[in-house]
Amino acid sequence: MGRVFMHAFPLLLLFAGRTLAQAPPQDARSTEIPNTDTHFKPKAFWRHASHGTLGEWEDRKRFLRGQILSAAGLDPIPEKTPLNPEVFGRIEREGYTIEKVLLETMPGYFLAGNLYRPLGKAGRFPAALRAHGHWRNGRLENTPLCSVPGFGINMARQGYVVFAYDMVGWNDTVQTPHEFGSPVEQLWGFGPLGLQLWNSMRAIDFLQSLPDVDPDRIAMTGASGGGSQTFLLAAVDDRVKSSAPVNMVSAIMQGGSPCENAPNLRVGTYNVEITALMAPRPMILVSSPWDQSRNTPREEYIVIRGIYSLYGKAQNLENVEVEAQHNYNRESREAVYRFFGKHILRQADMSQFSEKPFQVERSEDMLALHGKQLPKNAVDHDGLFRQWRDSAMRQTAQTRDQAVLRQRLAYALASEWPSRVVSEVSGEDIVMGRAGKNDRVPGRWHPGKGSPLLIVHPDGSAAAVKTSQAQAALAAGRPVLSIDAFQTGSAVAPRDRSHRYFLTFNKSDDANRVQDILTALAFLQSQTSGRIELRGVGNAGIWCLFAAAVARGEVQLEADLDDFQGRDDDFLRRFFVPCIQRAGGLDAALRLTESFRQPPSTSGSRQE
Repeated sequence: MGRVFMHAFPLLLLFAGRTLAQAPPQDARSTEIPNTDTHFKPKAFWRHASHGTLGEWEDRKRFLRGQILSAAGLDPIPEKTPLNPEVFGRIEREGYTIEKVLLETMPGYFLAGNLYRPLGKAGRFPAALRAHGHWRNGRLENTPLCSVPGFGINMARQGYVVFAYDMVGWNDTVQTPHEFGSPVEQLWGFGPLGLQLWNSMRAIDFLQSLPDVDPDRIAMTGASGGGSQTFLLAAVDDRVKSSAPVNMVSAIMQGGSPCENAPNLRVGTYNVEITALMAPRPMILVSSPWDQSRNTPREEYIVIRGIYSLYGKAQNLENVEVEAQHNYNRESREAVYRFFGKHILRQADMSQFSEKPFQVERSEDMLALHGKQLPKNAVDHDGLFRQWRDSAMRQTAQTRDQAVLRQRLAYALASEWPSRVVSEVSGEDIVMGRAGKNDRVPGRWHPGKGSPLLIVHPDGSAAAVKTSQAQAALAAGRPVLSIDAFQTGSAVAPRDRSHRYFLTFNKSDDANRVQDILTALAFLQSQTSGRIELRGVGNAGIWCLFAAAVARGEVQLEADLDDFQGRDDDFLRRFFVPCIQRAGGLDAALRLTESFRQPPSTSGSRQE
């Protein structure tokens, strides 16, 4: 039996950062480049639950849920069209049945799986989603290290309805490959992580529609990539009442597949914090001393338990360490049976949850498309992407609430309005940064009287102050701030973008430029009075437009768009930000700035 960890620890919060006294000497966005194999440490401090930080965590929880959904391309949630479930090919065995399933999770797109049900019992049963990992045979994997059928059969015998379903591009679910996500698709938030997360949401819809399922008792489990899918779904869908991510919750390895990585997903966070969003619902972390979960009893479990302590529900979290390689073996499965038995079945006798021998069916009797074609309305990969994009455009057009549009853009840009700006001034030179963020925004600052001007040029502050607009404002004695937005002017610096999942953890250059403009606007608000004039020259006009769209308070905006029409090609060439089209793109930015956007001056179509 594996070792169980349920110790009491002081509270470790993941969401508080240290405060800087001044701008840092280097911009961390170019020097600190996290990736899947970074050893993440909680940006945290130790406190006791009695200090009243539950509200802070709930705020953080709401924010992170929004970030996950945005990165997955699921903000807003797509329309839930009819699943048109096909359940067929019933096999009856002693104590359980197995059936094949096809679900139409989007029009013309089909998810396949197997449904395991109790036989000879009546009533409404709890249900479990079983997500497989990157095992060779997917949901049909049956080896000493992992048996998906073994789990389904034993859970059905114990009184659960189990739906074991495919990852995208696996077994029967092959209308897309498992690995995709071109730059154009990234603009629309279309990738395997989001499509898989959507399939998981629809799988719960399916389970809840079954007459023999109790819709309020849904559990989920999976190992490896299936573990990632488990904690991602539990993070954003409260219908998961108990969960068991196996061999995947780690601070030292965040997942090596596109189905575990999407642009913006872990900007400012990591899997341990995402997993903690399950709190206070019951969860067991099954770990191994021989894979990426090897530190779980001493590190990840302690951090997550601190969050459970905020709710007074530390008893709802457990960790079992199983002495085996990366796995979901019998010992790991039995730990999950016991945990679900305690929290879902409410059983006190754990001896009944030992795994019983099982017989695995032939693959052809389990595969939903063996000897069967997809329905005639099935779409291919390109057709599914077109549908995804068209649906996103309709949802943007139908959204009238400007606060909702602004929030979507802010998530895509991974932007924030700084709570405090730190700065250093030496003559005309200034360096600004957000407190606690270690970013650095150089520029030139000319105090004065009257309404301030922030001018941004793609070649940096030196070029900006030479423009006619800057010179006229200086001559009038107005406050003028020009900046070297990220990777422009004196801010140009080496930045290693070579990691495959660079954008999962790091913002694009253009998104960082928008943030620098927001930081500069916040600085001006703290230093001067009057409505700020924001002027973007050349390509910087696009940066300024999107900054104004998400800024706190109105600005007087004059931005050169120079034939930027918001097409995919425009974004690829001139303003690459993942998920920006899914969030509304140029249409949303123009709508949000319509009331305070000024037409460009006659020289606005060229860089001065």
